[in-house]
Amino acid sequence: MEFDNTFWATVAFFTFFGLLIYMKLPKTILGGMDSKIKKIQSDLDEAKQLREEAQALLAEYERKRKAAESEAEEIVTAAKEESARMAEEAKVALEELIARRTKAVEDKISQAEAQAIAEVRSRSAEVAVEAARVLLVEQMAEKGDALIEDAIKDVGSRIN
Repeated sequence: MEFDNTFWATVAFFTFFGLLIYMKLPKTILGGMDSKIKKIQSDLDEAKQLREEAQALLAEYERKRKAAESEAEEIVTAAKEESARMAEEAKVALEELIARRTKAVEDKISQAEAQAIAEVRSRSAEVAVEAARVLLVEQMAEKGDALIEDAIKDVGSRIN
């Protein structure tokens, strides 16, 4: 019986795989593949855990951002209210200052009017006195002797 090349190739093929099985190479290969699978699975688990942690951190930072925005809005609102209150206080203070200054000016005007009236009255009295003196001097010059004689007669008649 003569064996052709196909027969020897088939025998070599089965012998090769027999040796592989005898040397437990499939177990080694499967064990290596199992360890690779386990490593890949642990990497996937770790990646999943990291993703969950990242999502938790993202949610926490989002919550903190919203809280910071809310606080910033409260600060802005408080600042607006404070500025409005301060503006109102400044307006009231300005109105009070204007009222005080207006009153002071009115008082000064009243004092000046009173002083002017007093000066006019004083000057009028001086002018009246001077006019009366001038008039009396003129009348005394014209009728002085007659008035003195009448006064003497009048005194004489009253004494008697």
